[in-house]
Amino acid sequence: MTAYLAAHLGAMLAASALCTPQANAADVDAAIVFAVDVSASIDPATANLQREGHAAAISSPEVVAAIARNRTGCIALTYFEWASSGHARSVVPWTSVCGLEDAQAVASIIREEGDRGLGCEYECATSISFAIDLACLLLDRYVGSAASKIIDISANGTNNDGLPVEVSRRQAIAKGYTINAIAIPEMIRSVVYDLTEYFADNVIGGPQAFVMALKDPGDYAAALRRKLVTEISMTVDPQFPSEADERSSSLCRNC
Repeated sequence: MTAYLAAHLGAMLAASALCTPQANAADVDAAIVFAVDVSASIDPATANLQREGHAAAISSPEVVAAIARNRTGCIALTYFEWASSGHARSVVPWTSVCGLEDAQAVASIIREEGDRGLGCEYECATSISFAIDLACLLLDRYVGSAASKIIDISANGTNNDGLPVEVSRRQAIAKGYTINAIAIPEMIRSVVYDLTEYFADNVIGGPQAFVMALKDPGDYAAALRRKLVTEISMTVDPQFPSEADERSSSLCRNC
């Protein structure tokens, strides 16, 4: 176990290069880390769901309005892609979003730079524990003040590499961070598996934590949009009864 932990620490140190200094840290209502799965199971169609879903959600009228309604009218976000322990790539460094123009700029970067599911070059397993640990490191190093700090996991598989996910989950909760997730249905030998219960029981945690369940991958963008509105306001605003209400649901554990 000592060698295993040492290897994990080495992976975290190598990945810490993602934690670039912030040019203009700000006081915000929420600091959100988007941690997006790019492991071997992420094919071009799934990569497109994640890339376009995040870009569309962050720049949607519902999300921009939710940001504007809060105390500071700003959130901070960063977006990175992950697979095995030590395998990570920064797409959007910490960036303040205080209106439509900021949101559209972030969406443009995600669309241009996000993973397209053309295959991992190396180490393509799924280490949710590593994603949580790296997200914690990014939140630790956020130099502004945030009313809430949220880790947003998007994945289509269970933790099969790196530390046990429970270890990383407990550490994040102890820091006061919330881990939310959106569970993309997993396909194994042409059979679709719903990972919602796995994420609810093993991944999410912290204040008001929840996982968005998808009845169909095509619901991803709508569910993610609703998820962001919920995270930013910390309540589901009744004036936004989006199509996600009807086509996706959420589960809460340890809230």
